[in-house]
Amino acid sequence: MMMKSVTKMSVGFLAVVLLLGMLYFWLSDPGQENPANSEGQASRIQSTDVPSAYFERPSETGRVVEVQYASLDYTQDNPPEITKTAYVYLPAGYDEADAEKRYNILYLMHGWRMTAGDFFNYSDLVTILDNMHANGDIEPTIVVTPTFDAENRSQDFSRSEDEIRHFHQDFRNNLVPYIESNYPTYAEGISEEAFRNSRAHRAFAGFSGGSVTTWSQFIHNLDYIRYFGPMSGDSWEIEVYGGRDNSVRTVDVLENAVRESNLESDDYYIYAATGTEDFANDLITTQVEEMRTRPSFTPDNLTMAINDGGVHDLVSVQEYLYNMLPLFFGK
Repeated sequence: MMMKSVTKMSVGFLAVVLLLGMLYFWLSDPGQENPANSEGQASRIQSTDVPSAYFERPSETGRVVEVQYASLDYTQDNPPEITKTAYVYLPAGYDEADAEKRYNILYLMHGWRMTAGDFFNYSDLVTILDNMHANGDIEPTIVVTPTFDAENRSQDFSRSEDEIRHFHQDFRNNLVPYIESNYPTYAEGISEEAFRNSRAHRAFAGFSGGSVTTWSQFIHNLDYIRYFGPMSGDSWEIEVYGGRDNSVRTVDVLENAVRESNLESDDYYIYAATGTEDFANDLITTQVEEMRTRPSFTPDNLTMAINDGGVHDLVSVQEYLYNMLPLFFGK
């Protein structure tokens, strides 16, 4: 797969894609105040800029491969068989013949109107990951960018919403078993027990609609995943924009997932992030503020990172990932 740096053409393409999402969110509630400019904010940290040197290719670089895996269209009552696409970043030095080395794994989900390859095609993420590995910021980590869409193409909002709601089934039943039977993660086999036992080496993050997907994984697949990175999007488990418009019931569902998991409060960690100028700021910050009032979520397992001046784009996503990954898989 060809990896592209962020060029004027690629930025322009993604700007158009993300502007469509921006207009939809704005029109959904044009009178909503941005909490970044309001009183009563939850405690939060400032995210750190990606160092300029991390945009220069190091001497040793990773590679991205495209994979196809068998799945089902879970949006249908009798799910038909389908083939789905994902992309896999393999860090420098990855050797498929090495049966001993193990890798942490991040599953990274795109947003609405994006597709599986966009993180790698329209940002500097690969180069940043290469530098993070080269500089010892993180332990060896594989990054997988799947899609919630059955056809890996842009869909209308209602179709994407439906697919987002059902992706947790694809993740658990199809994607994880395929990926982790073909790449050497810490899972000793592909049984549920193996995935539960290796959850400390597994993370899920997502941007915009992918952030919605991330919250869904927390609710449905907490037993498989320890680390979560929702970026600029709330949980829609109760309703669309439920993290903002129905935050109490939404957080009730999140807390119930914790109770049913029987995990201790230090057995999961959420790094939520958004920008002060991001149109989705109020969606995620309102939900996090409600989470702060619950005993299941503490400053030790819930971080709200703010990018000063950050907007709803992949430049901000790069910054969030640069900040969160050492907290997940740092040396």
